[in-house]
Parts: sequence; C-alpha cells; structure tokens
Amino acid sequence: MQCGLLPDRSRHVTKPESSSGTPRSASPRFDTAFAPEYGVAESVATDVMRVVCNNPSPFTFRGTGTFIVKDGAGKREAVVVDPGPQDEAHLSALLGALDDCTLTHIVITHTHRDHSPLAGALKQATGAKIVGCAPWAQRESAGGTVQKGLDASNDTDYAPDEVMRDGETLRVGGHVLTAVATPGHTANHLSFSLDDEILFCGDHVMGWSTTVIAPPDGHMRSYMDSLEKIGAREESLYLPSHGGAVKQPHRFVRGLITHRKQRETQILKRLKAGDSRIAEMVPRLYPELDERLHFAAALSVRAHIDDLIERGIATATDDGDSFRLS
Repeated sequence: MQCGLLPDRSRHVTKPESSSGTPRSASPRFDTAFAPEYGVAESVATDVMRVVCNNPSPFTFRGTGTFIVKDGAGKREAVVVDPGPQDEAHLSALLGALDDCTLTHIVITHTHRDHSPLAGALKQATGAKIVGCAPWAQRESAGGTVQKGLDASNDTDYAPDEVMRDGETLRVGGHVLTAVATPGHTANHLSFSLDDEILFCGDHVMGWSTTVIAPPDGHMRSYMDSLEKIGAREESLYLPSHGGAVKQPHRFVRGLITHRKQRETQILKRLKAGDSRIAEMVPRLYPELDERLHFAAALSVRAHIDDLIERGIATATDDGDSFRLS
C-alpha cells in the first residue's frame, strides 16, 4: 500500500527544485512528531478515540489509526472508521476500546490493505455492518495500464453491506456522519464528516506527508478537485488515518494545492529540458528523498504526467514509458 512519502533529510518541509536547480522551501509544513502508543485508545475529540495499529513503514508512517466514534447520547452505540489491516492484536485493542458499546457500523474510507481488511473479523466479532466506499475495481491510466503490481495493495476481499455515496449520512446517536467523495488517492476514496466539524480524511490529507497518487487507481485531477472540494467545507479539524491531527486544515489544504502546482511546473521544466523518462526526473525533482522511496515518488510523477496527457499538454510514446510535450 502506498499512503505517503516524506524526504528523509527535510523532515518537516518538502523542498522542490527552484529555477536554478537548487531546493527551496514550500508549503505546507509537515509534522512528524506523532508518537502513538500502540493498542491504546486515545481521546482525540469529544466522543472520538483513536487506536493506532503496530504496522509502521515508510508509507504508513507510525501505523494505521482507527477511529471509534461513540454516540454521545447515552445509547452506548459506536462506529469504527478504518479498522486497519489483518492484525489480531489490533482487533483485540479495538474490541477492548469499545468497552460495553454496541458497534453498529464499520466505516471504510478506501480499500488499501492497511485500512479495510480487518473489517471482516470485526464484523464477525460484533455483528456490525460494513459500510463506506465501493469495492476496488481495476482501471487504466491515460498513458495505458501502469503498475499492475500495485493491485496487491488493494483489499480485493472487501465486501460492504452498503456502499455510501457522496452526501449520504449515518447517525451515531446524537452525531451525524456524512460521506464526502474524495477520489484521487484511490478512485473509491471517501472522507467522512462528523457533524460538519471533524473530517475523517483517510489518506486524502495527511499531516506528516504528501499523499501518494499511484495510477491508474490514483488520479491527479480527481485528487486536486477533491482538495478544492474539502477546502471549501466547514470542518475545522482533520483526522487522517496516518499521523496526527491537522488542526489548521484550510491553510494546510491550500498549501497542498500550491505544492502540487509547483510540482507540475517542475515536471514541465524537466520535459522541456529533454527528460523523457520518469526515472530521469525523480532524482532531480526529489533531491533529498531516500532512494528507497523513489518508486513511490515515481508514481506521483506519473500521475502528474497522466494529467498533462489528459489535458493535451504532454504525449506518451508507444511503449508508454517515455513522454514529451505535445
């Protein structure tokens, strides 16, 4: 699964290439100070707890954060957002955190294997319904099918009892959870608004890193449109599934949009300079990035190039591995 990536030496700020070829600081500022205690339910907002799974990696950061929303109306009901990967210790931690609440729904933002697979076991243990995003479906990118190996990152066993559409709601006692379609990281990605105050944003926005957009399931234009969409909403707190809370979300989203536009400008410069292959571009676009993360960076560059192709600005060669300006 590819969630995000962060340069190893510039831990707080992504530094794109300037016109002279040297890195320079750009918005937004990323927060990597998040240090959860695995398996422990932590209160993050009124009636909201987070339990972090012990599945850290360069892409999942400290691990997958599962959110438990309790009803706040004395009915002892709860829902879970993004149960996480198949992990027995995490399942036990979630069941313990529910205490004597009845779990009514298991809500899924998207079907990457660090988010949805535990839904089946949690449903079996509690009888809760699985709701949220649509099942994963294979897609083709603008430049042809790419990265078929990434299919393994998707939970193909995901079987929701109900697919939620944009604007549909789920009541949790005195709270209302509203589905907000946010495609881009994946085609089926949903965020969920709690009372128009808190946004469970999955992997769409993360405070520790930019989001990896991996074609063909990931789509840059959809991602940018989704950023604009949530940036116009009211929520004042974002709770991503990886890393800590985003407490100034509107400013942060504007920074993400600016960052992506800067990245597109850099890619156009590389194409104008004669770079035709993504492998040539990545070290120049990400000069401080750990080489182990070049693969993930290449996916996001490909997403930008696919967007340029869709807009008629760039063209792919017959083999689909080389690109030029139209």
